[in-house]
Amino acid sequence: MSLARDIADLGSSATRLDTVGSSLIINGAMTVAQRSVSAVAAGNPNYPSVDRYKAWEGTDGAYTVEQSTDAPTGFTKSLKAQVTTADTSLAAGQYAQILQNIEAQDCQHLDYGLSTAKTLTLSFWVKSSKTGTYCITAYKEDSTGSASTLLFPKEYTISSANTWEHKTITIEPDSQIKAATGAIDDDSGVGIAIYWNLAQGSTYTGGTDGTWSANTNHFATTNQVNWMDNTSNNFYLTGVQLEVGTEATDFEHRSFGDELLRCKRYFEVYAPVTNDDGSLNVWRTRTSVNNYNGVVHFFEKRAQPTCTLDYDRLHKPGVAKDTLSNISITIGSGQTQSCTVNCTPDNDSTISTSAFLGKNSGTGSLKIDAEL
Repeated sequence: MSLARDIADLGSSATRLDTVGSSLIINGAMTVAQRSVSAVAAGNPNYPSVDRYKAWEGTDGAYTVEQSTDAPTGFTKSLKAQVTTADTSLAAGQYAQILQNIEAQDCQHLDYGLSTAKTLTLSFWVKSSKTGTYCITAYKEDSTGSASTLLFPKEYTISSANTWEHKTITIEPDSQIKAATGAIDDDSGVGIAIYWNLAQGSTYTGGTDGTWSANTNHFATTNQVNWMDNTSNNFYLTGVQLEVGTEATDFEHRSFGDELLRCKRYFEVYAPVTNDDGSLNVWRTRTSVNNYNGVVHFFEKRAQPTCTLDYDRLHKPGVAKDTLSNISITIGSGQTQSCTVNCTPDNDSTISTSAFLGKNSGTGSLKIDAEL
């Protein structure tokens, strides 16, 4: 093989490597849903189903979010939102949105706050039973000065009901983004968020299509549909990608394992179990007959997480399965990789050096939450 051929191949490989990991969106193919694959009511706000996608529901109606197997060619999963209680007449301050927050330190290569600020391209697949004009919002949220919060509403149209359509939106920086106050702090907070607006009251529809605004109410334009107006309305989303450049490239399909690890930086379901045999190991404290504890090590989180336990049984192998009279969790200040579980069973007449936390009915787990 010639030297020229070797150099050409090396250049091709370098180009391919440079594109890996280019999307700022995590779980764009909606494959990971640690919390639930089934329909869960959208909160104000909450993370109901598909990992990394936050829901806001602030109307007189209601909608659910779930992971769906309805997807366009090349994908197997989507996020589905479904109106369950309609609101046909939105009050001024009402809204319904789905979004993803992007960590600030992952946005540093965008050069926001500099004259070299980069253009972004957002692309996604969408389907809805309700056609019309919708708006996405790029929300630069990081606190770096008096004009640090900037919103970029952009219209797109769902033309055909119940049909998958691919959308591409260019997000260009302006003088506000290139100014010093347009910078994004290099930390683990929110840098940029991408919103899919489903419904917005008049308070939030003062934005101009494709124009950055320092007004924190400018999520949408006056053309935004009221998706909440009928219980037959649904909204499907998948293939979400946000990348540097003026054109959308082919979707970056990551392995499920890779995507799951990315999601676990923000949220993790640890040691799920559906029986009272148990799955989380604890040990009897030497100085106490009836107190058990254990240190749990988990994937490093973005920040100190909130930990929630849902176990009600202590399995002492070969001895007994006891109900719990007390269970708690402690986590040290600033700790991002471990916590301590403490529990006391009802029965103090049976002793075991080692035991396991389980669940008599349903699914028991330790949920570790450091979402943005």
